[in-house]
Amino acid sequence: MTALFTLEELESVFPIVRQLVPETPSYPWPLLQQRFGVEIVVKHENHTPIGAFKARSSITFIQKHIEANGRPKGAISATRGNHGQSLALAARTLGIPVTLVVPEGNAEGKNRAMRAFGAELIVDGRDFDISRRTAEQIARESNYLMVPSFHKNIVLGVATYALEFFRKHPDLDVVYVPVGMGSGACALITVRDLLGLRTEIVPVVSENAPAYKLSHEAGKIITTETAKTFADGMACREPVQQALDILRMGAERIITVSEDEMAEAIRNLFADTHNMVEGAAAAPLAALKRDAHRLKGKKAGIILSGGNIDESSVQTILSGGTPIV
Repeated sequence: MTALFTLEELESVFPIVRQLVPETPSYPWPLLQQRFGVEIVVKHENHTPIGAFKARSSITFIQKHIEANGRPKGAISATRGNHGQSLALAARTLGIPVTLVVPEGNAEGKNRAMRAFGAELIVDGRDFDISRRTAEQIARESNYLMVPSFHKNIVLGVATYALEFFRKHPDLDVVYVPVGMGSGACALITVRDLLGLRTEIVPVVSENAPAYKLSHEAGKIITTETAKTFADGMACREPVQQALDILRMGAERIITVSEDEMAEAIRNLFADTHNMVEGAAAAPLAALKRDAHRLKGKKAGIILSGGNIDESSVQTILSGGTPIV
C-alpha cells in the first residue's frame, strides 16, 4: 500500500505547524512504571495551544488548500470539540471565518473554548455523524471549505507528533493510541513505516463506540447505531474507508476498553503524572494495563491525545465514579 505522504513532505509542513504548536514533551514517568511494571513514555499532546493533538491538523489542511486553490470564503466542519478548536484556532490565525456544527449535548467546556477561539457554533444532530452531514450541506450552500476529520493533509499535520515521538524514542516496542476518526493512529503507522521501525501500533476504541474494531475484523466498513461514550473524541459510528485501509495494513489488532477502565486510567494518570486528561487520552493507558503481562522488559508509549474534559466529569471520576452519557 502506498504511503499517504513521503518523509520529505512531512518535514516540509513543520514550519506550518510550528506557527501554532511547539514540539510537545515525551516523558517516562517512574510512577507509571511502578504501577504497571513497564517502562511507559507519555507523549503529551495535551500540551498544545488547544490542549489536544488536533492543533496540528487544521492549520496544515487549510494552508495546503490555500497553496493549491487560494483563500476560501470561510471554513466549516463538524466536531465534538478538539477538531473544532483546531479549526477555530487555525482559521483565526489565517484570518478566515469559521462555523462549527456540534451535536446536541456536546461538552459545554469544549463549546466555550471553540467560541473563545472565534468560531460560530451551530447545534444540530444527536451525534457527530449527523452533525457532519449538516456541516457538509452548509458547506455546499455557503461555498465554505469543508474541513474533514480525516484527509491526507489532516494526517500530515498530525504526523508531526509521530515524527517527534519516534525521533526522540526510536526504541519503542509498542505505542497505544486512541481512535476517533483515525488520524492519530494512521499518522503513527505511516511515520513508523517511513522510518523503517518495527514498533507495534495498537489502536484503542471504546467498547461503546467499536465501529473501527468491528470494521477492522470484518475487512469492511461496519457502522453502529450509537457511540455513547464519555470519551467524546472516540465517539465514531461511521469509519472512513481510507483510514480503515491503513489500520488494517498497519495494525494487527485493535483493543476495546470500557468506560470504567478509561475512568480508572484518568485517575491513574492524575495520580502518577498530575495531568488531567479526557477519556480518549486515557484509553491508551487502559489498553496498556490489559497488555501489561506481555510487556515485561519492553518500552511502551502512550499518546496522551488531549486534556479537554468537563469539570462535572472530573468531579465524578476523581470521586471514584464513571460519567454516564
